[in-house]
Amino acid sequence: MTGASTFNASTGEGYELQMGRWSRRLAVPFLAFAGASSGERVLDVGCGTGSLTFLLSERSDLEAICGIDYAPAYIEHAARSNSDPRVSFRVGDACALPFPDAAFDRVLSLLMLHFVSEPHRAVAEMRRVARPGATVAATVWDARGGFVAGRMFLDTAAALDPTAGLLRARACTRPMTRPGELESAWRQAGLAEVETAELAIRMEYSSFDDYWAPYLGKDGPGAEYVATLDDKARMRLRDAVRSAYLDGDVDGPRSYMAVAWAVKGIVAP
Repeated sequence: MTGASTFNASTGEGYELQMGRWSRRLAVPFLAFAGASSGERVLDVGCGTGSLTFLLSERSDLEAICGIDYAPAYIEHAARSNSDPRVSFRVGDACALPFPDAAFDRVLSLLMLHFVSEPHRAVAEMRRVARPGATVAATVWDARGGFVAGRMFLDTAAALDPTAGLLRARACTRPMTRPGELESAWRQAGLAEVETAELAIRMEYSSFDDYWAPYLGKDGPGAEYVATLDDKARMRLRDAVRSAYLDGDVDGPRSYMAVAWAVKGIVAP
């Protein structure tokens, strides 16, 4: 967790378990909202392991798709999975994109801006590298009001440990995650024809172990917190979260709603 990113990144496989499987689902309604047109060069800022980039690559009429992310491990994972010559991946900082002005026809960001140390600077960079008339769009989770699976962990942990209360507070007040923040940032950046939407997916788990596994890894703030606990505290938290997951029923599949804010705007000619 260094530099421009406030997300604890370790391995591509860890991210896939923690968020990649859900970002792939969210990418579908986000791309339907953000759009893409034939012949475009598209930039995916904060691409992670490539959920949105690879969805874009299913469009055979796009000229080029570039994914950029601050975490080398995620870029390496995405590059290993790529066989499309139109697709490229590179390590880079969203607050200092390594591209010339007006280099892309569409600039998109999926689940990234709330983990950037200077999100308004990142938005300005997204606008800078988009040509006049291009669409710039982003989406982030509604961490406070629409992220059931995350709140179940955070609320349970906060009830047991004041330190986890601070973790919950950070999660619920990350930039761009509260109502109106994305729209305000787009307007402040000078983007025109600004539109917003709420996007929803279901996060489905096969069992409690499936739900709990990401918290035993090294990717994301939840796992980072769990790693600070001793064995006794970790087992106490696990048992309490398991009780919340079971919620009076037997262990097995669960499906939780997850809502994200989305915004798009046009770079004025």
